[in-house]
Amino acid sequence: MEDESELLALRRARLDTWRAQGIDPFGDAYPGAETCRHVIDHYADDRPVRIAGRLISKREMGKNVFAHIQDETGKLQVYAQVQGLGDKFAFWKLLDIGDFIGGEGTLFTTKTGEKTVRLSDLRILSKSLRPIPSQWYGLADVEQRYRQRYVDLIVNEDARKVLLLRSRIVSEVRRFFEDRGFLEVETPMMQTIAGGAAARPFVTRHNALGIDLYMRIAPELYLKRLLVGGMTRVFEINRNFRNEGVSRRHNPEFTMLEAYWAYADFTLMAQLVEDLITTVAQKVIGTLQVGGRPASEDGSVPALPPIDLTGPWPRRPYRELVRAAAGDDWFTITSNQRRERCTQLSVEIAPAMEDFEVTNQVFEKLVEAKTRNPLFVTHLPKELVPLAKQNKDDATVVDVFELIIGGQEVAPGYSELNDPLVQRQRLEAQAGEETQKLDEDFLAALEYGMPPAGGIGLGIDRLVMTLTGAESIRDVILFPLLKPRSSAAS
Repeated sequence: MEDESELLALRRARLDTWRAQGIDPFGDAYPGAETCRHVIDHYADDRPVRIAGRLISKREMGKNVFAHIQDETGKLQVYAQVQGLGDKFAFWKLLDIGDFIGGEGTLFTTKTGEKTVRLSDLRILSKSLRPIPSQWYGLADVEQRYRQRYVDLIVNEDARKVLLLRSRIVSEVRRFFEDRGFLEVETPMMQTIAGGAAARPFVTRHNALGIDLYMRIAPELYLKRLLVGGMTRVFEINRNFRNEGVSRRHNPEFTMLEAYWAYADFTLMAQLVEDLITTVAQKVIGTLQVGGRPASEDGSVPALPPIDLTGPWPRRPYRELVRAAAGDDWFTITSNQRRERCTQLSVEIAPAMEDFEVTNQVFEKLVEAKTRNPLFVTHLPKELVPLAKQNKDDATVVDVFELIIGGQEVAPGYSELNDPLVQRQRLEAQAGEETQKLDEDFLAALEYGMPPAGGIGLGIDRLVMTLTGAESIRDVILFPLLKPRSSAAS
């Protein structure tokens, strides 16, 4: 069996042969080619077509060749014979799997029923100098799949499908908001103060101004400034950056939707996000039963039922859910007793955690992680959400929801806090705890008056995971962050 160096040498030799014949193997534009999917969907006997794609298989049988090309829409069989191509039939000897080719011909159906192009012209469009992994086995190393996504997309149909669905999902999210009168806006990705969330930012330096800047952790405070300025419905599909851990559900660079609606509240935002997700699921996936998987053949991986997105989605208070999971007396026992019960419940907590953080750890491990179908968790403790409006009947909670689907938070929604005096108190308390700077300009903006409003944040990456059944955030990001190989090996 040839090793990689021999295969590389052979392809280089074929490259030289092309050039010796006066043919540029990294050729010219080839306009007017139909996609593979379009050819198949618009099939008619003897219809002339012009095609282009990557060569992914070929079977040479004397004076006949059957091959397949592939593009982002799928694959298509081509057929060539000496009498049809003439002198260009010899090109097949110089073509390798992975080369890009173009051709013209007419359509016919083989005896096995496969729609095929009978070529009358063939040309090389770009030479592949590295061998493509087997279509059957692909990239066995999961990390290599992420490092070489370009190769993964060539050989892994499932990966290609998920990432193409992501593009359609984002497009439908944008269309949903535009159809409802929301204006798409763009806010700064480099900010003098990192605000809008409790997270550690990435720091960069602006040399001309001589100042440090922070990569955005959330666009919230700028979008609320637009409400102050008179815009009533705004949304942004944005890139956020958080200098924190990497996991199956976290990437330091991620995509969020945030939307704000003047004169609305968290209940209206809950209905909006439910309508959004069900609409996108129906249009892109074609069903409200999403995700799920069969059990593995050896039984090592259990079956996972699909998520049922059929509405209406239930809404339940945070404290009610915690009591159901940790005991009816959870909020009446002492702080030390709550910590002791965490041990009984096998919930790990850190000694430095405050009491509300202990409760939230119980919620995340015993409620959130075990919730598969959509659930709106409402009325969270005010300590968890400093930018939300206080509930009028219970001063210890705020008017918010967290949407849980598939064991993870997908979207929070608020009745936004628009009282500048209370907002200052909340931010001062948060800044004291986490050494954050106060955004005095945002507080000044609130003093000009912000209308009552509802807001939502929706993790686009997690939404794609939910709708496609992907089990890792890396599967829905084209180029997830990984350590360089030299760092990973050290």
